[in-house]
Amino acid sequence: MTPLQTFPLSGEAALGMTAAALAMVLTPGPNMMYLASRSIGQGRRAGLISLAGTGVGFVIYMLMANAGLAVVFVAVPWLFIALKAAGVAYLGWLAWKALRPGGAGVFEIRDLPRDSGRRLFRMGLVTNLLNPKAAIMYLTLIPQFIDPHRGHQLTQGVALGLLQIGISMTVNALIVVGAASIAGVLARRPAWTVWQRRISGTLLGAVAILLAREVPARAHV
Repeated sequence: MTPLQTFPLSGEAALGMTAAALAMVLTPGPNMMYLASRSIGQGRRAGLISLAGTGVGFVIYMLMANAGLAVVFVAVPWLFIALKAAGVAYLGWLAWKALRPGGAGVFEIRDLPRDSGRRLFRMGLVTNLLNPKAAIMYLTLIPQFIDPHRGHQLTQGVALGLLQIGISMTVNALIVVGAASIAGVLARRPAWTVWQRRISGTLLGAVAILLAREVPARAHV
């Protein structure tokens, strides 16, 4: 085995996961809405504390999903195909949801009460744990990029999960820091909100089409 093969992920898998993670995090959802709301209503510190709770939620999902998937793929290899098909369908649904007319903008923020740091962290954690977008991503999207021929599936799953978490946390941190300024700009230019949805929806649709070609491939054990 060459040194390149000992690395958990191929370059193609890393780039694919990066593109998918960016498309997912840029699509409006419960996490983005809550973090932007907290940052605008209670300040950047509150948004960052909430983001820390969101990050812990991602880690919990990643560990639980990968520990189970490593066993399931060995025992039921055909499930790999079903999971990939579900992931493609979910990406397609997110793309349609982002592109359809009449969707609400991320920064159309409702008023929220001021809370303590502990409560902000807990609410960020719970928001993510109850977010179906996060749950389905770890159960259906990450398996798309696992190569059974490359090495241990658990190691690949954790590496992919950490890559996704790093991208999600970085993008959401930038949103938290700039939420108030973004909200002001979009309030003066509502057409920009429409273009944000169109761009994210197009990215999701492109990723779904690319991954659909790999759905028939079975997991080999």
